[in-house]
Amino acid sequence: MQPSLTTDNGSAPLRFRIADLEIDIGKAEVTRRDKKIALPRLSFDLLCALINAAPAIVTNDELLQRVWPGLVVSPESVSQCVKRLRSAIGDDSQQPRYILGVRGRGYRLIPVPERLSDSILPTSGAANTPVNGLNATISGVPTSQTSALKRSKHWRALLILGIAAVTGLVGLAIRAVVVRSHGLPSSRTNVPVAVAPSLAGATPIPVSKYSIAVLPFVDMSEKKDQEYFADGMAEEIIDLLTKFPGLKVIGRTSSFRFSKSDDLRSIGTQLGVAYLLEGSVRQSGDRLRVTAQLIDAKDGAHLFSQTYDRPLSDVLKMQDEIAISLVRALPIDLETNDIPIRPALRNPEAYTLYLQGLQASDQFNQEGLEQAVRDFERVIELDPSFAPAYLLLGNAYFLLGAYGFMPPAVAFERDRLANERALTLDQSLALAHAQLGDIHRAYDWDWAAADRELKQALALAPNDGNILFYAAVQSLGMGRWDEALKQMNSALAIDPLNPSRYLTLTLIQSSRGRLEEAEAAARRTLELIPMGPFAHSFLGNVLLLRGQSDAALTEFSKETLEAARLGGIARAHFAQGRKADSDAALAQMTKHPTDHPFFIAEAYAFRGDSSGALKWLDLAYAQKDSGMLPFIKGDAMFKRIEGDPRYKAFLKKMNLPE
Repeated sequence: MQPSLTTDNGSAPLRFRIADLEIDIGKAEVTRRDKKIALPRLSFDLLCALINAAPAIVTNDELLQRVWPGLVVSPESVSQCVKRLRSAIGDDSQQPRYILGVRGRGYRLIPVPERLSDSILPTSGAANTPVNGLNATISGVPTSQTSALKRSKHWRALLILGIAAVTGLVGLAIRAVVVRSHGLPSSRTNVPVAVAPSLAGATPIPVSKYSIAVLPFVDMSEKKDQEYFADGMAEEIIDLLTKFPGLKVIGRTSSFRFSKSDDLRSIGTQLGVAYLLEGSVRQSGDRLRVTAQLIDAKDGAHLFSQTYDRPLSDVLKMQDEIAISLVRALPIDLETNDIPIRPALRNPEAYTLYLQGLQASDQFNQEGLEQAVRDFERVIELDPSFAPAYLLLGNAYFLLGAYGFMPPAVAFERDRLANERALTLDQSLALAHAQLGDIHRAYDWDWAAADRELKQALALAPNDGNILFYAAVQSLGMGRWDEALKQMNSALAIDPLNPSRYLTLTLIQSSRGRLEEAEAAARRTLELIPMGPFAHSFLGNVLLLRGQSDAALTEFSKETLEAARLGGIARAHFAQGRKADSDAALAQMTKHPTDHPFFIAEAYAFRGDSSGALKWLDLAYAQKDSGMLPFIKGDAMFKRIEGDPRYKAFLKKMNLPE
């Protein structure tokens, strides 16, 4: 019989046994032989979701909805959460005892949960209790308060964060994605092996002989609690390899979708690379052992294998040596003499704390982000010269502001100061220039300053996929659509399985009037991440522009974010001649007018109502909307009011050309 956290009569059984574990739902505790196991809240919620579904599989999309209800987070968070849960309960992904990852689907519990019936206690309304049995939370707010939250500034900030993504993976702002994949060590938030994509109908990616992908390194530590360190090693090597001219290095968002257990030839085909790097990391005390293996993706042959055993203080030098040895082992001619070997760490404790700060920020909630700020500030105290800590401190502040956990004006200014400080330490940090450019674009609306910073970033890292992505977003906002397309295509060549690239490509092609290509990009986004915020909405917009209002309405109805869904429905109904239904959707949106004024303006503009559109645009402007408003220049939903002098004046107020 399938166990459930609720029963038919409204009672909630509060305790379960899974093999040697006891789970107390009411107390949110997990114990083994009366010894309490500390679990992060999200990991406990995920365990409850698996218990509730056992013995069935819970898909990754379902876990996103159940563990992070209402939140706009990356599906990579599922993988990270599972790994933390496994680490806490002593499970091994290679030889699992508790949690099985099912390729292409999701996760399930291996032992059948035993309900401990002697602890069943009545609860009111338990039949509607969320799957985690603890009142599912949105960043700590109980489900019972969700409706109020949706009307609050926090909910609007969540929408802004998701919207700003156009630039970010499944609703995370561009910063959250780019920082994690810029070669700065961080804990992994990779999509589980189970959903590593093999997309039907996808165009094969041409394989260059000068190309490589670095797979996530395996944590070989005794307690399996050093994965954040293993990922840091892999990401640093990715960053170092990008410094070799002529070598194409796949970005982490794409390469970290896979693992050692996947078919290597399939990985090479999907990423379009000739070579793959696998590795493992084992840290014990102040010693670090790393094994690296270079593999020919065509036939799986091992071309190079080396083990490095060094003090932790030599981790940077070790990374340099691995990268140089690797490139020298490739059967291609690349220059390695100009890559300097970095000195030993000034403070190994600071480096470890830095990685832990990244792990904390991966939680994407207020508690985790505030912990990340404390960790990075402590890193800076221990080693004020460690420039990457300032970059990631700025990123944490950005996310705190975007999620509404800190006043945006305060958060973004702290973000700005952190990046400026990073540049005083190292002027070669292309990412710092790009992040400053993003602040100028999204918050200051100072397009000229954004251009200057991004020009510097591109000069420092012309082949960096993330910098190219920043540049494409800036070009899109400015209406330089052909330039944006070129930059985005270059970014996609480096990170071909990154859904945020395709989501933004949808906007670029729509702005260019290339609706067939825009539709293909939107559908590609949905192949990569079916439940991704804005993907259905963007596809609906394209279909609406192609005159397919019925199909557009279907897509809008699937959209996960309320504002985008209702705005799309209002537009689709209007296109179908159902004005009363369109009015009803708009009325629902305007019940709480400060929540999503841009989407309301978009709907009025599509209906040809200039006055209504401009009223809501003025409100979006007053709220300093850093989400979709900066992309208004190419938004075809405003085409019917382009000739209105008031609309032209609004673009001028945004410092945008007409």
